[in-house]
Amino acid sequence: MRVLVACEFSGTVRDAFIAAGHDAISVDLLPSEKPGPHLQRDIRAVDVGGYDLLIAFPPCTHLASSGARWWPAKRDEQKDALAFVAWLMCAQVPRIAIENPVGLIGSALRPPDQVIHPWQFGHGEEKITCLWLKNLPLLRPTSIVPGREQRLWRLSPSNDRAKERSRTYPGVAQAMAEQWGKVALPIQLDLYCSFL
Repeated sequence: MRVLVACEFSGTVRDAFIAAGHDAISVDLLPSEKPGPHLQRDIRAVDVGGYDLLIAFPPCTHLASSGARWWPAKRDEQKDALAFVAWLMCAQVPRIAIENPVGLIGSALRPPDQVIHPWQFGHGEEKITCLWLKNLPLLRPTSIVPGREQRLWRLSPSNDRAKERSRTYPGVAQAMAEQWGKVALPIQLDLYCSFL
């Protein structure tokens, strides 16, 4: 399976798919933190044709409910961010997963298909994570962890705080690769955007 991982600088999801035997590449405005197939550019400048699966992690800076107190002053940024998410949802790729926290995507575009937490995939942490899915099954939990904390919510302000909060947990990435990497191919590509 050819997998395109958009808005990922960490290489975590890309590497999970590579480890599972897939042809995967990440794309981000930032360079990749780990060696591996990576394009440093805007995903909208990439020809997505020929990919079987797009997994996207659009920036949540202007979309997450955690920043709701600043929303009145961010209308233009929110409009641009939602347009970007809509572009991802309508990308001409047969299977799409978009990840983001609770926020504007669910109210302005459509509700998420699934809400997951890291503690369902082997990490003792809470982080409400929404998934919007096209032609993909819901992720099945792989390892329920009883002890749970909100480590990311308590991170001190720093230059790297946003990067740390945006990282995908390895257990979640592995579940994506193992479960979505086994979805039968091929599927007929929609001629219009049926995601929204």
